[in-house]
Amino acid sequence: MPTTVPALLTDAPGAAFHRGTVERRDLGPRDVAIDIAFAGICHSDIHQVREEWGGAIFPMVPGHEIAGTVTAVGADVEGYAVGDRVGVGCFVDSCRECEYCLAGEEQFCLKGNVGTYNARGYDGEVTYGGYSTSVVVDERYVLRIPDGIELDVAAPLLCAGITTYSPLKHWGVGPGSKVAVVGLGGLGHMAVQLAKAMGAEVTVISRSRGKEEDGRRLGADSWVATNEEGALKALRNTFDLIVNTVSADVDVDALARTLRVGGSLVYVGAPSERQSFAVFSLIGGRRSVAGSNIGGIAETQEMLDFCGVHGIGAEVERIGADEVTDAYDRVVDGEVHYRFVIDTATIPA
Repeated sequence: MPTTVPALLTDAPGAAFHRGTVERRDLGPRDVAIDIAFAGICHSDIHQVREEWGGAIFPMVPGHEIAGTVTAVGADVEGYAVGDRVGVGCFVDSCRECEYCLAGEEQFCLKGNVGTYNARGYDGEVTYGGYSTSVVVDERYVLRIPDGIELDVAAPLLCAGITTYSPLKHWGVGPGSKVAVVGLGGLGHMAVQLAKAMGAEVTVISRSRGKEEDGRRLGADSWVATNEEGALKALRNTFDLIVNTVSADVDVDALARTLRVGGSLVYVGAPSERQSFAVFSLIGGRRSVAGSNIGGIAETQEMLDFCGVHGIGAEVERIGADEVTDAYDRVVDGEVHYRFVIDTATIPA
């Protein structure tokens, strides 16, 4: 029989969270049962809870930045044992047959991967995420958290970490690369740490100098405030890669002109408004505007291992279950440094 577990639910778009329960499936042969310790709050949680990305499934239990400990394994599980420190990211199933799944890029599954929450599995059952005390996940979608990373700072790596690691790797960042990160928020503060650890020279581009001290502490070599006249103009033909982490309008043309020949401006933030630019900003320097989402399971594990070696984790503020509704507003207002994580021990009534 399915197990009933405590969770934080929201019943309608934008509604406050309340305590309740959800059912977790019986442990299958390839399944891993996880006692969730921490669940990060991602901006995409807010978009989905507020139905800013289209219709959603309610009641909803968000959360795809999950860190915890294995409590049971199915009979055929080979990769995990009780007591292992593990994480779960943005999806919990995929077809495992299409060209992208076979290439280890399950995020591009042609059948459509199954989101950790606000989705339906291939069996039609609704998925419920990490704002809960436990979850059951197929071992093929479970990640191992290195011993050197505490679970609270590891949780946001399952989305914010891989969302920024993947484009840095894809666009070949390494020693000698010049990388700009637009915005120092939940994504941006991870991009700075990762790019620096890869050997890049890192610049943060922000509206003001309010977070400059933090940025430099995290590894930024320089800081550019766009509210200072001529700041971007002085950087023309400087960067190999720009990672745009903000979910707001940016001046694409001004940013593109700071790229070297062949450079790329990559969106990982997801503004709701349509973005526009002049084609000549790209043509003159063989520049590209691109987008990047998350990574596959193998790449996500690679990212976690990289973070373990380099001592990288998210900067977090722990909160309790009663603070989650207000925390959403604080995220939107930019009042978190730099990721909220929910202590799931506070969820049971």
